[in-house]
Amino acid sequence: MIAYPDTSFLCSIYRKQIHTPLALAYRAGMKEPLCFSSLLEFEFIQAIRLQVWLHAVDRTKGYSEREADQMIADWESDVAAGVNVLVPSDADAVLRLARTYSLQRTAHKGHRTLDILHVATAVHLGAKQFLTFDARQRALAKYAGLRVPV
Repeated sequence: MIAYPDTSFLCSIYRKQIHTPLALAYRAGMKEPLCFSSLLEFEFIQAIRLQVWLHAVDRTKGYSEREADQMIADWESDVAAGVNVLVPSDADAVLRLARTYSLQRTAHKGHRTLDILHVATAVHLGAKQFLTFDARQRALAKYAGLRVPV
């Protein structure tokens, strides 16, 4: 595995956003499948479903259930085709590594729990690159020794 994405990267692939052109260009240049953990998939799907709720509460926010369903269907199609591949990880090992990053960085840099878990997962799985559009997560990934090309 060379690269591991976060949710911001996945959202940019599956819904047109400001970073979509950059995410799609990077993805098109990858020679290997996009690897993900069950945690990443959960957060990605949860983020999509939350947007549906936000849209139902206030039509100026989030997006429609139809759009969300299409994003999820596109994701599942890519998983079925092997474009995206689930890579198992040792949850205890990831949590121990995440705890270390938390103790070293959170009080000074304000890292969020899932951001730390995604970086720890990437390191645990042996990724060389971390794909994110989140500034704090980018900083943590670099601290953890990962390249952040996008």
